[in-house]
Amino acid sequence: MSWSSGSESEESASPNNLIPSLPDDVALNCLGRIPRSQHPTLSLVSKPIRTLLSSPILFTTRTLLQCTQPLLYLTLRSRHSSLLQFFTLHRTNPNNPLLAPLPPIPSPAVGSAYAVLGPTIYVLGGSIHDVPSPNVWLLDCRFNRWLRGPSMRVGREFAAAGVLHGKIYVLGGCVADTWSRSANWAEVLDPATGQWERVASPTEVREKWMHASAVVGERIYAMADRGGIAYEPSSGAWESVGVELDHGWRGRACVVEGILYCYDYLGKIKGFDVGRGVWEELKGLEKGLPRFLCGATMADLGGKLCVVWECQGNENEMEIWCAEIGVKKNSDGELWGQLVWFGKVLSVPKGSSIVNCSSVSL
Repeated sequence: MSWSSGSESEESASPNNLIPSLPDDVALNCLGRIPRSQHPTLSLVSKPIRTLLSSPILFTTRTLLQCTQPLLYLTLRSRHSSLLQFFTLHRTNPNNPLLAPLPPIPSPAVGSAYAVLGPTIYVLGGSIHDVPSPNVWLLDCRFNRWLRGPSMRVGREFAAAGVLHGKIYVLGGCVADTWSRSANWAEVLDPATGQWERVASPTEVREKWMHASAVVGERIYAMADRGGIAYEPSSGAWESVGVELDHGWRGRACVVEGILYCYDYLGKIKGFDVGRGVWEELKGLEKGLPRFLCGATMADLGGKLCVVWECQGNENEMEIWCAEIGVKKNSDGELWGQLVWFGKVLSVPKGSSIVNCSSVSL
């Protein structure tokens, strides 16, 4: 099976008679505008439409029509199992959002890095039986199926990853104790060729554990054991991040409209303006959301800040909650959040944990 998530041979050809009495190109234009949340119902209409829904041509059409929608993908790990559970969030009923399960990853690992490119989530490395792996798995979110990707040059766990200009960069996650590991401490994948290439890196930045990462502007930022680093692929420059960003970055972060968001030691959401070099509290949410003292996971959901966190449920269960927040600067230049919705989306066995959340436009 090919690793590529691009065009899928000629099964992508448009089927005939999509809508009786309409030319197929007109019918495709109409069907491409129907929200993805309605596709399960749409598949029951006819066999030609069902075939279309499993064809890349529909997603190409939706992109050309600018009808794609951001969807949240969530990865959970059970306390008593090495298996990872993958879900996507459906909001067909705004008052009853639902996390729908997806097929399990063929080879689960601990400490994988995640990156999103187009309709695909890349799961990079992670340890299998305590051994760092170079494996790469791709979740093609159009069809909810897993594909094997091109292996990295070295095994990694708890690496940093980021996407810039259509290429996937991965930093760290390996002990730079041999020439091979040192030379390949950072590497880049060009999906067009399916090849990983080493990225030259100075000795002073080669930490093993990378706790968090994000792409802001033209740079990939990563937080390591001792301080953070920034890499600019266009110039090949590496540098340490400033003290303000280093001290304030806590937990998993995301970037919305150029502002990096995470939470502080008091559990409040805050944003970092890289240009100004300062942190600011995201105001306007004081009465709407809890304080994230136990952490939260964040994603850019189509220009809105999506926050996912764990809550105590009953004696044997834990609850997963989600919030969608509109973020902007008010007339005084302050970061301001407007709560769009929030609520419980899933109950899981006690001891489960959120591994990752990503946004994919489909």
